Amino acid sequence: MTDLVVDAHHHLWDPAQASYPWMTAEVAPIARAFGPADLAPRLAESNVDATVVVQARSSIDETRELLATAAATPFIAGVVGWVDLADARVEEDIAALRAGPGGEHLVGIRHQVHDEPDPAWLGRPDVRRGVAAVGRAGLAYDLLVRPRELPAALDLARDLPDVRLVIDHLAKPPIRDGVLEPWASRLAPFGDLPNVTCKLSGLVTEADWTSWDRDQLVPYVDHTLAVFGPDRLLFGSDWPVCLLAAPYARVVETARSLVARLSATEQAAIFGGAARATYGLDELVSVSPGAAGPTAPPRASGGPRRGPGRAPRSPAP
Repeated sequence: MTDLVVDAHHHLWDPAQASYPWMTAEVAPIARAFGPADLAPRLAESNVDATVVVQARSSIDETRELLATAAATPFIAGVVGWVDLADARVEEDIAALRAGPGGEHLVGIRHQVHDEPDPAWLGRPDVRRGVAAVGRAGLAYDLLVRPRELPAALDLARDLPDVRLVIDHLAKPPIRDGVLEPWASRLAPFGDLPNVTCKLSGLVTEADWTSWDRDQLVPYVDHTLAVFGPDRLLFGSDWPVCLLAAPYARVVETARSLVARLSATEQAAIFGGAARATYGLDELVSVSPGAAGPTAPPRASGGPRRGPGRAPRSPAP
């Protein structure tokens, strides 16, 4: 399975069927249904072979739906779902998800930590027990954090070295403000922890949605590469959230240009190898390299739309 291209972070949702509290008026252009048929042509256009779909609300029902969708969608290799980490039954919940339709596609768990009022939420004993249970189940745990929560995430990573942890969206650096600190200093210590990887994702919505350019992203990507190296960096589109700032193809093209100076082997790690290792995808991928996903019906709605302008914070996913 050489050079399989993986988008390790995207979402699917239908706000007509469920509530997404983070879908405020600021993100109105993406407050509609997005399903596999919407994404498949985008994957083919950008030569992406397989994906990992990630939860977008705190709901075990959503996780069940995503697993069933993965079972019916050849290009979805893995699902990062949600369980209540603080619940004493977290191990039973994970086992039940695995026993249900598509359960073999469950590769990770995530909670929207940066929306918790307490920046030290990851240090709570009940949460720690839940994350440890995720690790015992052989799953990765995705860290959706901003720089505010990185100290607690670092303590978690040091205290649970056997749990595979994935920092989403480079921990959402302050690209819009054009500054590196304190984000850079807080991210740096994770480089010494081999159980932690990081996603090259979500950057365009951390920049100004209407005026960002590639050069604004360079310092953040370069620092992250220096911290983790290409073998621990996973590309993710964050589609359809990315549509607030750029269409799917531009997100992929920009990511490729940001690491173009690396060797072919290093680029292959970022665009597939690291995701396969982190999430254990090789036995779950239903497409061959170069297939760029299955043929899908045309999009049910119009193409990508630009966002409403500068936002004070990026959307939760």
